[in-house]
Amino acid sequence: MPLDQSFVGRSWPATEPYLVGREKIREFARAIGATDAAYHDPEAAQALGYADVVAPPTFPVAITMSASRQIIEDPDLGLDYSRVVHGDQRFAYSRPVVAGDALVCVNSVDEITSRGGHDFLTTRTEVTTADGEPVVTVWSKLVQRGEH
Repeated sequence: MPLDQSFVGRSWPATEPYLVGREKIREFARAIGATDAAYHDPEAAQALGYADVVAPPTFPVAITMSASRQIIEDPDLGLDYSRVVHGDQRFAYSRPVVAGDALVCVNSVDEITSRGGHDFLTTRTEVTTADGEPVVTVWSKLVQRGEH
């Protein structure tokens, strides 16, 4: 069954704030092999003008993947997550993520298309500080493979 097209343009309420921790940034950086000192050492980050360690550019995935459950777990969408593969990820930054940020996510569905028996779902997550300062917009494309 194809995904419900009425979800295009739909948005969900903002998530609870996620407090970005220094150790979470360090763990993420180690996990992806990012060795830049600004990801690990507060003094190195401060020398570059940041208040604390700065997150690698793909760090918001740790927040937005969890937040996107608002969309993917909605039974009315018709998404069978057991058939989903990750198709694409894009980031557009207003400013870097820094330890100490309290970030909230607002999820939307930008596009749903079908091609070759597969459904393509593009989500957009606007990540801001709890005070509303824009930080990053994250787009994710999920592919629901056909049943055969």
